[in-house]
Amino acid sequence: MDYLQIKGGAKLSGSIKISGAKNSALPVIAATILSDKPVELTNLPNVVDIRTLLKLLTILGGEVDHKGTVAKVNNGTMNSTKAVYEIVSQMRASILVLGPLLARFGECEVSLPGGCAIGQRPIDLHLKALEAMGAKIEIKGGYVRAVAPNGLQGAKVIFDKITVGGTENIIMAASLAHGTTTIVNAAKEPEIVQLCEMIADAGVKIEGIGTATLTIKGTGQKPLEFKTVEIIPDRIEAGTYLCAGAITGSSITIEKANPTHIQTSINKLEAMGCSFDIDGDKITIHSTKRLKPVSVITSEYPGFPTDMQAQFMAVATMAVGDSLI
Repeated sequence: MDYLQIKGGAKLSGSIKISGAKNSALPVIAATILSDKPVELTNLPNVVDIRTLLKLLTILGGEVDHKGTVAKVNNGTMNSTKAVYEIVSQMRASILVLGPLLARFGECEVSLPGGCAIGQRPIDLHLKALEAMGAKIEIKGGYVRAVAPNGLQGAKVIFDKITVGGTENIIMAASLAHGTTTIVNAAKEPEIVQLCEMIADAGVKIEGIGTATLTIKGTGQKPLEFKTVEIIPDRIEAGTYLCAGAITGSSITIEKANPTHIQTSINKLEAMGCSFDIDGDKITIHSTKRLKPVSVITSEYPGFPTDMQAQFMAVATMAVGDSLI
């Protein structure tokens, strides 16, 4: 799909399949660095960020065969640990290679997303956690240089605030560390759960998956061997199509969705007068002629997602009464 062409003033009907979640695919791609064996990733979304991160793997020496929604990755040939600015500057999520590169190779250089003009660095929590695991870190010329010659060591990592990227980086780092790492105040998003399950399926013992406290027993720098990973459905895309049904007073069905992941959006749309039929991974919304106003407070998962705020603002314009976001 190159673009969506929308002609307004009409009801919607039919069904649409939900794509894989970009925010899950990115850490999963980064996690393949933890392996020196081939791994297949399926249900990848067709977005630029995915192609950019896969390109970064090839720059680091990995082999990638990417066709449509499937990528076969072999990082056994990886021979560089420097993530260059030209790639990282295109996508902030490239910082996710920091943890796995350091854990597997004992050293890495990763460009800061903003290069030398770092200002207040949003990755301070990542760096502080890696230092707690024994890494020596310096920032020079717009690059984070990290070394851990004897490998990372298990530690107790307490995040001062919830950070999805920080949690992902430390999960990956801890999986190859020596000893046990405990992450306190970890993010609980479905994307975090998929990353943990991917690593656990490779034999790493992880306790507390889906909770705010994760305990990970590392392999002592022994690379992992992953099974095929199917990327979970994009919960923001799913919620957006449901909002489109609500706005246009339509009944539409989304397929390959996970109702649990979008429960807060479903709850709010029900409060506005919509009804739902849920059958496995198929969700049908039935809108109403008279939408009720809604009150929304965004927060970390499992709360209402910030990325659904704009869509619900649009729905609220069709409601009778004052909504508060």
